[in-house]
Amino acid sequence: MAVDNIKSLVKQLPKGFIWGTATSAYQVEGAAFADGKKASIWDDFVRRSGTVKNGDTGDTACDHYHRMGEDVALLAELGVKAYRFSLSWPRLIPDGTGEVNMQGVDFYKRLLDELRERGITPYVTLYHWDLPSALQEKGGWPNREILDWFEEYVGVVLEHLGRDIPNFIILNEPAVIAYVGHYEGIHAPGLKNAAAMYATMHHLNMVHGRSYRQIKAAFPEANVASTYTHFPIYPLDGKPENAAAAELMMSVWSDGFFGPAFKGEYPANISDFVVPYIREGDLELCRASGDFLGINHYCPDYAVAAAEDIPARLTFAHNAGKIDPIGTTDLGWPIVPQGLYDALIDLKERYNPKRIIITEGGGAFNDTPDASGKIHDRRRIDYYAAYLEAAFRARQEGVPLEGYFAWSFLDNFEWGEGYGPRFGLVYVDYDGGLKRMPKDSFYWFKDLIGR
Repeated sequence: MAVDNIKSLVKQLPKGFIWGTATSAYQVEGAAFADGKKASIWDDFVRRSGTVKNGDTGDTACDHYHRMGEDVALLAELGVKAYRFSLSWPRLIPDGTGEVNMQGVDFYKRLLDELRERGITPYVTLYHWDLPSALQEKGGWPNREILDWFEEYVGVVLEHLGRDIPNFIILNEPAVIAYVGHYEGIHAPGLKNAAAMYATMHHLNMVHGRSYRQIKAAFPEANVASTYTHFPIYPLDGKPENAAAAELMMSVWSDGFFGPAFKGEYPANISDFVVPYIREGDLELCRASGDFLGINHYCPDYAVAAAEDIPARLTFAHNAGKIDPIGTTDLGWPIVPQGLYDALIDLKERYNPKRIIITEGGGAFNDTPDASGKIHDRRRIDYYAAYLEAAFRARQEGVPLEGYFAWSFLDNFEWGEGYGPRFGLVYVDYDGGLKRMPKDSFYWFKDLIGR
């Protein structure tokens, strides 16, 4: 079993291998309108009827904003040497541009100070989906002006926090921003428009390239990258139309971002859709492969041809097929460790990144405390062991894998699913004062990375 093999594989890793865990601002911070912060598109989206299960919001989340010291102490207990978190743009610049909120700046300064004192290296995500509402009112990501808005935001971060940030992740999962938020409409801002999706795709690629250069000009020694959702997309079955759908979805989801970053070009099967938004010099600006490639990976997906009147010509659903799953998570996502191996090998063969860090990996397993207050989440342990084994197998075959961040540190607000799914190494008692309770997986991970 993977859980029996993984410790010996970890012992073979170089000492510099990066072990970490991760969160994002909207999912854990709470304090949604405190101390000068204004609304983000997620603050707005959760207030629309039917968008989030049980009507949940991130208003309180895990209240990390007020319990940050306690949480950093738990990170230190876990033994990780790296922590990935995101900055809230509307906490730093409430209106998206203009006046800086120094209370927000002070919060992140204190967090960075706490991490430094504990010997934990920050990996700071600049954008994890919480666009200021004021900018959405001006058109949001489909508006090319987002390039200047984002440049101003990055400038504020560099001025006030940059000296304490050795690792920048510019964008988290741009495919989710473009496809899920602007085409499927099940994430903020909730649009269902193919043109908005392709405009957003191109502007995200340009923001990545421009921000990479902006940060490196200010702090040349910083590691700068974006992180992408990458996984195999299999046809649901042997039908030719479903094979074509899988190829198209791979372009929309992965290659529409990797192509511009690594090659300065879009895949041929979507280029016509993006051309209306491209100006002279854009593709050269997009070309910035980064100092490493961040990858978030959970499971493969399966494509089927969609109705002819849908511009993207496909649909996209978890657990729609059976490609060697060894089970499912409590979200119904298929557990397919081979999918991570395949994704890593694919990246090596087609793009040859110099460094890869898995910036998110994990599963939703909703185990609750027993009578003694212990959370026995053996399924999460088995999940991590199997996926890490697959990742290290790819590494042995030449994939330049240099780190792994467990998603997530805390149970948290899981977007459209609300507080139902639990991804955390630490249980958060939402009905019991938000008490933190490390799970069995917390101690297993601590032991594993402690060697």
